[in-house]
Amino acid sequence: MSRLRIWLKNYLLTGLIVVVPITITVYIIQALIGVIDELLSVLPQRLHPDTLLGFHLPGLGLVLLGILILIVGVLTHNYAGRKLVGWWEALVRRIPIVRNIYLGLKQFTEAIFLNSGKHFQQVVMLEFPRPGFFSIGLSVGPARGELQGPGGERLWNVFVPCTPNPTTGYYVLVPEKELLVLKMSVEEAFKLIVSGGLIAPEHPGPCRRP
Repeated sequence: MSRLRIWLKNYLLTGLIVVVPITITVYIIQALIGVIDELLSVLPQRLHPDTLLGFHLPGLGLVLLGILILIVGVLTHNYAGRKLVGWWEALVRRIPIVRNIYLGLKQFTEAIFLNSGKHFQQVVMLEFPRPGFFSIGLSVGPARGELQGPGGERLWNVFVPCTPNPTTGYYVLVPEKELLVLKMSVEEAFKLIVSGGLIAPEHPGPCRRP
């Protein structure tokens, strides 16, 4: 029975690692395709793609989603597109609750996909949520202005992602002396967090202070 239990545990975990990311990805794509379908439903019947083509094309929503994302990317890179995006964000900034949600998600998305170095600078380890328990965090850099510790102690801005969904987490201010900088990249840290520690990079050598 013990061998059977170990066998089931190993293969169930392996299956989860494969199935969970696929399921989440499919769910997000389906949600986006649903938005496209809603947009198509407002078109007059004579302008609907099925009417123009003369038949229903499976996967048309996915194709249109890809085209829409490409068009938005192209438009955003020119002057008129940047002005339009700027106008939209100026409008969003006037709506209290929506402003916080939209801008927070936008900045987080930029940090994940662009990884330009201006956002998450390094992977750190810290005692969180209480002493004796360690978590992986992403350092955004030293705190400035009012965000200083007692007696002017230097604090660092750290985002601690949750498992298995790293788009949620905790923002904490941590004293510099309590942070350990790891050698793993931000991408490796996300793999580690999403997998619940199963996909851990191997970097020889000790941690260091910021």
